[in-house]
Amino acid sequence: MKTTVDNSYNLLFKWTCKGLKYFLLTLFGFVMAYVISQVFGADTIVQMLLSPIVREWLLRIAVLLLCGFAIAIIYESTR
Repeated sequence: MKTTVDNSYNLLFKWTCKGLKYFLLTLFGFVMAYVISQVFGADTIVQMLLSPIVREWLLRIAVLLLCGFAIAIIYESTR
């Protein structure tokens, strides 16, 4: 009878989880900067945070992370 079970995740899943952690921390930082700049009336920071370039990059990173999770889940289910 096998007594040790190997529950280690694959490397892609670990990297994707770490990427998601830093992505969510970055989003939290953007939210904090937005709130603080609104309180102090710094409109230039608000305009930079809401620019289409920032939104486009955040969307691309989110899609990349979701694809990484999908690939890792499919790989783990076939294992």
